[in-house]
Amino acid sequence: MIPCLTFGCENIVVRIVVYHARQCDPKKCSTLKLKRFGLVEVVFRTRFMPKGAIVLDALTEKAFSPADREQMERHGLVALDYSWEQGLRLHVSQTNSRCLPFLIAANPVNFGVPTKLSTVEALAAALFIVGFKEDAEKLLGIFKWGPEFIRLNLERLKTYATAKNSTEILEMQRVFMQP
Repeated sequence: MIPCLTFGCENIVVRIVVYHARQCDPKKCSTLKLKRFGLVEVVFRTRFMPKGAIVLDALTEKAFSPADREQMERHGLVALDYSWEQGLRLHVSQTNSRCLPFLIAANPVNFGVPTKLSTVEALAAALFIVGFKEDAEKLLGIFKWGPEFIRLNLERLKTYATAKNSTEILEMQRVFMQP
């Protein structure tokens, strides 16, 4: 277990860091609520993201898969919290960047919308896919709507968790995306 610098997150198996671009309403921000509960570290500059960590980046091509677990355990998991509408494009390592497979949002802003996940949903999905289901539930548990994310996506998440690599995730994703 990687030591966490924030109070309370020592019970989470993986070090979780969120780059926060300060572009959202602080009252609605899932990242800031996770920070208040001591479940994530928040950084405001990309240079403070842990080296070698898996970075969840919706704009990259390689899919997140269970094959990323070992690297996550060693170096951590990073989420990028910024508004796509504001057009910010970060320069993060393409080697460690991963996009999540097809999932449905349960957050109140984008409920039922495919791929429009909140930061907490993205983190929870990654944790679930690599086998840290309890940690995923712990993150989602501080939101009234949080458990609904797993309920909406349970079949997808369980299926993705059986993949060997990114290629298999993409094949599985195609099945879920068919009308």
